[in-house]
Amino acid sequence: MAKRITKPVKPSLPGPDDIYRVTLSNGIAVLARSSFDSPSISMGGYLPAGAIFETNEKLGLADFVSSSLMRGTQTRTFDAIYNELESVGASMGFDSGVHNVSFGGRALVEDIPLMLTLLSESLQSPIFPSDEVEKLRAQLLTGLAIRAQDTSDVAAMAFDRMLFNDHPYGRPSDGFVETIQSITRKDMEEFHRLHFGPRGMVIVIVGAIEPEKAVEEVERVLGGWQVPGQVDAPALPPHKPVKKTVRHHHTLPGKSQSDLVIGMIGPGRKDPEYLPASLGNSVLGQFGMMGRIGDVVREKSGLAYYASSGLNAGTGPGSWEVSAGVNPRNLKKAIGLIENELRKFIKSGVTKEELADSQANYIGRLPLSLESNNGVASAMINIERYELGLDYYQRYEGLVRAVTRADVLETARKYIDPDRLVIATAGP
Repeated sequence: MAKRITKPVKPSLPGPDDIYRVTLSNGIAVLARSSFDSPSISMGGYLPAGAIFETNEKLGLADFVSSSLMRGTQTRTFDAIYNELESVGASMGFDSGVHNVSFGGRALVEDIPLMLTLLSESLQSPIFPSDEVEKLRAQLLTGLAIRAQDTSDVAAMAFDRMLFNDHPYGRPSDGFVETIQSITRKDMEEFHRLHFGPRGMVIVIVGAIEPEKAVEEVERVLGGWQVPGQVDAPALPPHKPVKKTVRHHHTLPGKSQSDLVIGMIGPGRKDPEYLPASLGNSVLGQFGMMGRIGDVVREKSGLAYYASSGLNAGTGPGSWEVSAGVNPRNLKKAIGLIENELRKFIKSGVTKEELADSQANYIGRLPLSLESNNGVASAMINIERYELGLDYYQRYEGLVRAVTRADVLETARKYIDPDRLVIATAGP
């Protein structure tokens, strides 16, 4: 009887055995992983050219620049760039945040050279054509006008401003009308010249290509990029915690809904309390019908159109916040119920069943999030950005299961103080 040969099953979770990581001589970190389930690739990454470099007078400059990168380069017009992408069914785009400008794209594997060439030209040689810059400025100003009338956006901005007073995290990365109007092409060219470079850049490629070949392609197209004068990002200033509850209401006449954000500082992504806080937050305002907050404020009391809590954790201090949209007449009562739930949460934490449900949810949804090339690329970017280790997702189940009720309660008591909340509301 012939011996049956079975191929080894590739692990579904990315790890050190199948993530290929190389740092190019110019400082670009490249991570690649193969997946031959489809003939496509997903690409993503970032470079340190975010809003942290902006002055208060030019808020929104990093966003303006990143949104202009594909509007014309030294070798291609705006139309030519998008026609080339569309002709092969590919996509690519840029975004910006406080620390980084991010990019992402998808293409068939044979179109990797085109994708990387367009990425390289957009990063290295944008020309910020006047007509395209003015079209984009008009779009940005329209977006800001819409934002100014959105009760949810206005409440969120007021919350960030109070929570992160005199800190880069307290400023809107898309700027204000007056700052966007003040930005010139010269400002954009200067920002690009100083802050766009290979040092600190990360690029991830996942899909139907051998990892070594993917790295070779990046090296061929971007390996020669040099920016000797690339400016390092400034250190984040220390955060000043609020000493007592602070409130602000932004009046928007004629609105039928009020939005509120209540919260406090939360752990950063690399802090040891991140997972206990995240699992606790799931119970507080995420799991099922928006957790305990949703159950009390929305389901039982009927006071809110939506009510949930969220944990925003990144490079620096995070935020732990509760958001709700309510009838303006119910605003005060909804705030009282939320404050009461926070007091209960730091008194008794989570039950054994609640924690077990959240842990099962976290463990069960991880493989689902990694089913696509795009999901794996995002996970690998996460690993690199927060220095979690290449084996992070292989350790993930153990890390989640190791969190105890005591861990959640201790973390909640560390961060949640009902007498030192930031409360922002917007509406009539």
